[in-house]
Amino acid sequence: MGTRWARSIAHLDLDRKPDQPIGQAAQTSPRPRLESLDSRPMNDRQIDSERALNIWSSFQRGVDPLARGATIVPMPDIEFEEIGGLANPKEEILTYAYAQTSPAVYGRWGTFPPSAMLLIGRRGSGKSMLAEALAAKTETAFVRVDVPRIVLDVIHGASKVGELIQGWSRALEEMPPTTIFFDELEFSQAHDMGDRAAELPTGPIMDFLFELIDRALAFPSCLVVGSTSHPDTLPHAFLSPGRFERVVEVNPMFPDDVLEALQIHATQAEARAQRTIFGEIDWSGVVSNIREPSIGDWVRMLHAVLRRKARLDAAGESPDPVSNDDFSHEITRFRQAHTRIHMDGGNYL
Repeated sequence: MGTRWARSIAHLDLDRKPDQPIGQAAQTSPRPRLESLDSRPMNDRQIDSERALNIWSSFQRGVDPLARGATIVPMPDIEFEEIGGLANPKEEILTYAYAQTSPAVYGRWGTFPPSAMLLIGRRGSGKSMLAEALAAKTETAFVRVDVPRIVLDVIHGASKVGELIQGWSRALEEMPPTTIFFDELEFSQAHDMGDRAAELPTGPIMDFLFELIDRALAFPSCLVVGSTSHPDTLPHAFLSPGRFERVVEVNPMFPDDVLEALQIHATQAEARAQRTIFGEIDWSGVVSNIREPSIGDWVRMLHAVLRRKARLDAAGESPDPVSNDDFSHEITRFRQAHTRIHMDGGNYL
C-alpha cells in the first residue's frame, strides 16, 4: 500500500517547482481577493450557483467514487443570525468575509486577511454552520470536504489519486468564487476510521491533503476553511505560513449559547409548521440540569421531541404542545444512551 501511495503522490506534483519539497505550501504571500459583491448584478449569484453545480458534478463523475466525500451546496443560505451564540467565532468569520468582499478596507489599514482559517472545537459546536454561513455571506458556492471519508475512499482507489488531484485543480480553475471547507483535518481521530487508523499510510495521506489544500489556496477565488475536533494532535504542518494561519476556537458558552440555539430552532420549527407547537417552555429549566450535550445534541433532542409529537399525531391522537416534560423525557433517554455508547456531539444541524 505504501509503495503504491508514494508512486501516486509523485505523479501529483505536475505544477510544483523542482526545488519545492512535497507538503510545502504552494505560496505564502497575500493572495488577491474577490471583487466587491456590491458591483455584481443581482442575477449573477444564480448563474454562478448553476455553473458551480455543473462543474462540480462533472468533476465528481470523472473520479467517482473518490470524490463522494466532497459535496457542494451551490447557493448556501445559512445566516449568522440562525446560529445560536458563538459571538467571538462569528466576529472572526465576518472579519474573514469582509476581507474577501471589501479588500480595500483592509488595505487602508495596511494589512490583509489570513490565507485560510482553522476552526477548532468539539463536535456539534457549530463549526460547519459557521463555514457555510461564511459562504452565504460572501455569496460563494460551498464545498464541504469530509476529510475522513475522502481519505478512506482514496485508500481504496489509490491508483486514481492522480486523476482526482488533476480534476480538483481543473474544477477549481473553472469554478466561480467558492468556499472550500475541509471538515475534520485530524482524520486519524475520526470515528469513521475505527481500528483502521493505526494502519493508515499517514505520510502519503498528508501529502495528498496538502495537495488539495495548497491547490485550493492557489486560486484567488477560493476561500479556505478547515476544522478539527482534535487540535491537540493535529500536525503542525497544517498551520505553516500560507495555510491555516488564523485559528479560531468554537466553544459555546453554557447556558447562554445553548438557550439561544434552542430558541432559534424552535422558532424555525413553528415557522415550518405554520402554527404554535411549543407551550410555555422554561428554556433555562430545560438545560440547567445537564451540561454534557453539545449544541448539536440539544438541537437533535429538540427535533426528537417534535418527531414524537408527529408520531402521536399520525396515530390519531391529539398531542399537546411541547412542554418541559417532553424535554425531560428526551434528556433521560439521552443519558441512558450515553451509558451504552460513546457519542461526542454529532452535527449542529
